[in-house]
Amino acid sequence: MVFDLPDETATADLAACIAALAEPADVIALKGELGTGKTVFARAFIRARGEPDDIPSPTFTLVQIYNPGPTAIWHFDLYRLRTPDEAWELGIEDAFASGISLVEWPERIGPLLPERRLEITFTFGSEPGTRSLLLDPSAEWRARLAMMTAMPDPSALGSHGEGLALTAAQAVSRDIDRHQAMAAFLAGCGWEGHKPVPLAGDASFRRYYRVGGRGRCAVLMDAPPPQEDVAPYIAVSRLLRQLGFSAPEVFAEDRMRGFLLIEDFGDDTYTRLLDRGADEPALYGLAIDTLIELQQAVKTCGTPHLPVYDAGRLLAEAVLLVDWYVPAALGKPLAAGPRGEYLDLWRMVLPHAALPDDTLVLRDYHVDNLMLLPGRSGVQGCGLLDFQDAVCGPLSYDLISLLEDARRDVAAELRSAMTERYLRAFPTLDREAFLRSAAILAAQRNCKILGIFSRLWRRDGKPRYLAHLPRVWRLLEEDLAHPALTPIARWLDRHLPRSARHICA
Repeated sequence: MVFDLPDETATADLAACIAALAEPADVIALKGELGTGKTVFARAFIRARGEPDDIPSPTFTLVQIYNPGPTAIWHFDLYRLRTPDEAWELGIEDAFASGISLVEWPERIGPLLPERRLEITFTFGSEPGTRSLLLDPSAEWRARLAMMTAMPDPSALGSHGEGLALTAAQAVSRDIDRHQAMAAFLAGCGWEGHKPVPLAGDASFRRYYRVGGRGRCAVLMDAPPPQEDVAPYIAVSRLLRQLGFSAPEVFAEDRMRGFLLIEDFGDDTYTRLLDRGADEPALYGLAIDTLIELQQAVKTCGTPHLPVYDAGRLLAEAVLLVDWYVPAALGKPLAAGPRGEYLDLWRMVLPHAALPDDTLVLRDYHVDNLMLLPGRSGVQGCGLLDFQDAVCGPLSYDLISLLEDARRDVAAELRSAMTERYLRAFPTLDREAFLRSAAILAAQRNCKILGIFSRLWRRDGKPRYLAHLPRVWRLLEEDLAHPALTPIARWLDRHLPRSARHICA
């Protein structure tokens, strides 16, 4: 079970939920890097059990013992432990036998940890201040967590308590079934006994895990039906590989249950490389060259049999702004009249985004979904991810997806240089028509993203995406400067003035 927590209050509320379920002889192992929130969780847990006093970190004492009720709470911080045997001197035998034990850095005692435990792994979230918690419970803890909805007053657990209790119960039930199905799939693929290690998820229902170790690694995609369908991923992966590009090979599939075992490209996404100070123009240059060669290959081989990115599909995405962002920003839905006018204006503008020849559009072509693959030359060194929503549409779409990144600032100079690099590869392309198409589709995409990020917050409980909204608005306002978008700009000025172009969770 994975919980995405927006702040320390949410972490404390989840700790309170778990504290209400803890019993004598429970061991809760808290794993994660320094600063990921283990001590915040432990303090909230101890306070929720009734300890009123200050709760110091046991960094130097290695253990603090609290007696707020009939069961003592032992808070261990084993970071400075040199060998597992030293734990006996801390009274760990008594703690594990009759107390409730919170163990930070449980790796230090390895074999001494009992199998009957709740293991919680803390990681930094995608935005400052956010955290992700992965709960790995023993069978007894799974049963206990599933009863969280039976608490007499879950709202007493804090501002997030009721929602966390319900989410946990639902997640446990779903997770048990999913875990069993995943284990059966891996066993059928010859990977029995390999424990999947969670990787980063995305804004969809999909989750990814690494299985194996040195010399033999793969990635398990968990795409639960009916929310997800792995068939498009399989088809587009095969197509990209046939065209000579680096998409992960699909080793095994279970379409009915939504599992794929795919090639592991490692950890060097463009995003991580750029965060580590990699050569930004070189990485973007490779991405542009890959896009160019992909579109040239499609022109040679013929347009693939994929859904068409037609006006109806584009309109359905643009309307997400008024259906999700507007109610969140204004506190009420948009009236039918202005909504209809918005749609009519887009129906008038979108035909001007068309270009003579459609191509393969990956749709999410940006640094989060690109990887640098050592040992592969040319454009094959650019690994492609997250392409299951590919369609056939205008040449300009993937270029603006890369250069108008909702999650990352791209300098105007770099955007201009990469646009020129792209255009030089297509000397017969009508420059003015292409730039008009790019502006219209960029505006359409940014309206869609504003709606999707609002929906992720309001419907899916993922507020971290709100941090990107100011950037998306800046990009959209730049796009609206193109004369072809004047009608959309005027509508937004009337119905979403600058004072409404922000949302706070």
